[in-house]
Amino acid sequence: MFYCYVLRSRKTRRRYVGSCENLTERIRRHNAGESKATKHGVPWVLVHSEGFATRAEAAQRERYFKSGKR
Repeated sequence: MFYCYVLRSRKTRRRYVGSCENLTERIRRHNAGESKATKHGVPWVLVHSEGFATRAEAAQRERYFKSGKR
């Protein structure tokens, strides 16, 4: 299963949207500061996630959230 997710930084209140296959591990890496794009906002809290059968579907949903149409 693949996931599209939305995180919110408790520090900066900014939002981050991503997609992955292992959601638990990906959030752990964000909060460990292992991602250059999110290390400034640790800690991150999961505010929304959706599961998909394929990576392409999850990436399409990620692009939708990042497009600003929501």
